Amino acid sequence: MKLGIIIYSNDPETVWNAFRLGIFACKQSDEVNVFLLAKGVESESLDTDKFTITAEMKAFVDLGGNILACGTCLKLRHSEGSEICPISTMEDLYTLIKSSDKVVSF
Repeated sequence: MKLGIIIYSNDPETVWNAFRLGIFACKQSDEVNVFLLAKGVESESLDTDKFTITAEMKAFVDLGGNILACGTCLKLRHSEGSEICPISTMEDLYTLIKSSDKVVSF
C-alpha cells in the first residue's frame, strides 16, 4: 500500500504518534510519505522528555519513509528545510495525495 500522512499539528504527542504510524507502516513494507504542513513544519523542534520526535523521524527515514516540508509554511516561520525534511511545494502535496492509496492527517 502507498500511505500518505499529512501532519499539520505542532502538538508533540500527535506528531509523535503520526511518525509511529509511519514507522509501523514501513515495517509492513508499505511505501510511506509524510508531508509537513502549517504548524507541522515545526516537528523537528517539538522534542520533549516524553516524546522524542526527531528520533522517530530519523527511524522513519531509516526505514525508507520520505518526509517533505511545505516551503511556504517554513518561510512564514522564518525557517528552512533540513536534510531530513527538505523544502517542498503544493505540487508535491498534490502528488502525494494523488499517488497514495490512503491518506491520513494529524
